[in-house]
Amino acid sequence: MKPASWYMMMLIVGFFYVYLTAVQYIRGEEIGDLPDNYLPQFDPAYFDEDLINPDTNLEFDYHNYDAMTNFLRKMSATYTNLTALYSIGKSVQGRDLWVMVVSSSPYEHIVGQPNVKYVANMHGNEAVGREMLLHLIEHLAKNYATDDYIKWLLDNTRIHIMPSMNPDGFEVAKEGTCQGGVGRYNARGFDLNRNFPDYFKQNNKRSQPETEAVKQWVSKIQFVISANLHGGALVASYPFDNSPNTIFQQFDSTPSLTPDDDVFKHLSSMYSFNHETMHLGLPCKPGAPTFTNGTTNGAAWYPLTGGMQDYNYVWHGNMDITIEMSCCKYPPAEELPKFWSDNQKALVHFFGEVHRGVRGFVKDEYNQPIEGASIKIKGRDVGFQTTKYGEYWRVLLPGRYTIEVYAEDFEHQVQSFNVVETNPTLLNITMYRISLGPSALPSRPSEPSPSASSGDRRQDFQRPAYVGGPNQPQGSAPPRSQGGITGILSSIQSGISNVFSLL
Repeated sequence: MKPASWYMMMLIVGFFYVYLTAVQYIRGEEIGDLPDNYLPQFDPAYFDEDLINPDTNLEFDYHNYDAMTNFLRKMSATYTNLTALYSIGKSVQGRDLWVMVVSSSPYEHIVGQPNVKYVANMHGNEAVGREMLLHLIEHLAKNYATDDYIKWLLDNTRIHIMPSMNPDGFEVAKEGTCQGGVGRYNARGFDLNRNFPDYFKQNNKRSQPETEAVKQWVSKIQFVISANLHGGALVASYPFDNSPNTIFQQFDSTPSLTPDDDVFKHLSSMYSFNHETMHLGLPCKPGAPTFTNGTTNGAAWYPLTGGMQDYNYVWHGNMDITIEMSCCKYPPAEELPKFWSDNQKALVHFFGEVHRGVRGFVKDEYNQPIEGASIKIKGRDVGFQTTKYGEYWRVLLPGRYTIEVYAEDFEHQVQSFNVVETNPTLLNITMYRISLGPSALPSRPSEPSPSASSGDRRQDFQRPAYVGGPNQPQGSAPPRSQGGITGILSSIQSGISNVFSLL
């Protein structure tokens, strides 16, 4: 062999070795700056013979952590143009909290396109949702080219799917166990759906790694609507999950309603009526509660402190509901085909509801996006904020509304608009800087009265107090008028709620 050829061959082999080493290093790494640092689009661990076969379907069986991870990796390796796998962190025992993006643009956020999410298996022994989401990932990817609705959905929406928020709990849960708490909690014995900051009461439970990972996740990606999949009942539950009322709330079924109650009822009904039987509101067993239209306000069913859906709504403006998918928490695997048949349409069509209401951009007079502008819909005092691109979205039902936008050092803006049934309203907002002195540029065509001082004008345009945002303090909900004992009984109420949830 000639020396030149030998050197060239060594160079090629060396380059290929460095490439494989680098890819192996990246594989499975946690996401640092969401949503850029995904797993590689090509994973050399999966060659053609190990990819997902488009002609065969995922088996209806329960998948432990290793099997679930293997399936997700194979999906991302097979459908590189539609899926992207990333981890938001690790469980107590070091298992990845996997999330799969399913979208026609899985590796890149398209400006103006809304993000939505499903989270399942928050309670490790509530296993149906975990399997439903694995089948949903497969269903969306395999039918993108042939199903017009799925193609439209993936072309216009970024779907994030977390099959298991509590993989440690699932590993110790037992198939066929319909009630009880084995596997419900994380590896430290904490209920993850009692572990988030709470709007109504101070939640002093030590925050867990899984909870912290989700909090970081939702702070980096602005999700517009989402659902959390549970088991143990058959109902779609919506915020608020908690109430400022006392222990007696546990027994009088008083609703605790959000300012967006009409939208939450619509989203919950959208799921229940697309489900084969949920909308019937039938009880799971004699003496169990019935639910009109298969939906309920969370606190009216039973109140709880530290729930994830209230946190998503109040702290991040995400309209999150809870889907209780099965009367039995961990039913036999032979029942999974029926659960998929019952839930398939609802799981797909729920996310289509993000494409209603109002959306747009908030920019300054030089067409630059304003990040973190505070927005609320007049009469609905739970606010939300713009992204770094100035984007915003809000799901609303048809009607006439007024939007109020506030940003530091800008004059606040108020505009009215209409929402129709057929498509979302596009409403872009231009903000004008407050002029603080004679040298400042004009802030907008119509200036306030010259008699107003700079200090007065700055005060005029400060953001008024309303609920919501990353800095919302715990336990800050205004008290409601109520009789009986208060204060100390709230902790007793929380304990009773935990018992109810195990039944």
